[in-house]
Amino acid sequence: MFDTMTITKLLGGLCGAFLIFLLGNWAGESLYATGSAEGGHGEAHADAYPIETGDDHGGEAEVEVDFATLLAAADIGKGERVFNKCRSCHSVEPDENGTGPTLFGIVDRDVASTEGFGFSGALDGVEGNWTPEQLSAFLQSPKGFAPGTAMSFNGLPKETDRANIIAWLATLN
Repeated sequence: MFDTMTITKLLGGLCGAFLIFLLGNWAGESLYATGSAEGGHGEAHADAYPIETGDDHGGEAEVEVDFATLLAAADIGKGERVFNKCRSCHSVEPDENGTGPTLFGIVDRDVASTEGFGFSGALDGVEGNWTPEQLSAFLQSPKGFAPGTAMSFNGLPKETDRANIIAWLATLN
């Protein structure tokens, strides 16, 4: 079917194409390599040329606002929208527990005191009431506030979101 010369040409063409591919790969790696042992700049290069900005403060200092001020300026409508993240496990109807306890009247209620709900041992050890500050700390990181809690929610990192939702929950008392 094919003679020896045609097979040799096909094999030579495949080897040539493979060789061009390898050379292109090598050229690309040497042009764009960063942080490799053979070349590139890597971390050593970045440390070698520090840029002095003359600013020892690391940027503008954030103005810290206490939580009571945030709570006073909270938007109840936004708090209700933020609560949608909680709605799958919590109810706001009195005596209607779900996967989590009802949050009706949660503000200033004793911790782990919802009627008919079995709390994890982590919250049973927390003393006092759910003050807005306590609620904010819990909502920021439930597992950080009460290690071992059964609540799997990661938390609300934005302090304004926490203030908004707590202000909205306070209206449900």
